Amino acid sequence: MATTFDLDIAVLGAYLEKNIAGFKGPLTADKFAGGQSNPTYLIAAASGKYVLRRKPPGELLKSAHAVDREYRVMKALAQTNVPVPKMRVLCEDDSIIGSMFYVMDYLDGRILWDAALPEQSPTERGAIYDAMNQVLADLHNVDVDAIGLSDYGRPGNYFERQLSRWTSQYRASETATVPAMEAMIEWLNANLPPDDGLVCINHGDFRLDNMMFDNKEPTVLALLDWELSTLGHPYADLAYQCMQLRIPGDAAIPGLGSLNREALGIPSEQEYVRRYCERRGIEGIDHWVFYLAFAFFRLSAILQGVYKRALDGNASSEKAMAYGALAAPLAELGMALIEKGE
Repeated sequence: MATTFDLDIAVLGAYLEKNIAGFKGPLTADKFAGGQSNPTYLIAAASGKYVLRRKPPGELLKSAHAVDREYRVMKALAQTNVPVPKMRVLCEDDSIIGSMFYVMDYLDGRILWDAALPEQSPTERGAIYDAMNQVLADLHNVDVDAIGLSDYGRPGNYFERQLSRWTSQYRASETATVPAMEAMIEWLNANLPPDDGLVCINHGDFRLDNMMFDNKEPTVLALLDWELSTLGHPYADLAYQCMQLRIPGDAAIPGLGSLNREALGIPSEQEYVRRYCERRGIEGIDHWVFYLAFAFFRLSAILQGVYKRALDGNASSEKAMAYGALAAPLAELGMALIEKGE
């Protein structure tokens, strides 16, 4: 039986020829390197190149690795201004390769891994950040009812739910008392903004290296990695993006806070938020300190979970201990901005 990286390419090829218009084998399947929680493969066939993304085989948490949600949101967004790859097929039949998967078109572009963009000129950096800002505004401007995603998440106050969820997650992985985290949890609960009714598709991990850019132009070909997407609040994505502007450049997850962004051509937080507001037709954002503090709290809670898994010997990344060690400093940065009030 011919298999490549645990895919039976004969069975897979027959399935794809039957279910994707114009697909023609034979095919090869090469797994992309990296730590994707959903294994991802380059499929090269006589009819062209495709990308296959699958659930890992074996027993999984019910809500984890929901490749069907990734497929659904990108397929729905194809009718909007948000750049996404063309979805080809979702296969829920585990018998084909051993777990659910979907196939999308392969895009020839570049991933910009370093947010400081060291290989670009100041003009290019500004254009890249502006293109990213446009994609974020376009995503949040999508009418979720019109594209059939009104049931893509739970109704009600997004931040209230998220604060409860991530506090519980943090408590489950807590290894020591972090005074800044305790203070931040208390402040966030006491300063939760009233539910303003704003609902959008929330990407959940909106950052530069989750996008594919054109090989030469500062044009976004696709926004990728929709694993954490849901119906949520637009300012959660925006604050998460702006948090990187405040994290020091020498952290395990390097930020831009210690760089001369003006000299680099990278917009300031104020400029980035102003441009976003212009594109969304809004005058400004109230409770901005809360949204930023929440972004620090959420990432700190996530990294505390990474740290606990590393201590338990269950972390998948070699950098897990370094990432996890950033949990407390992030909480301290979050409290510093709360105390400063800006």
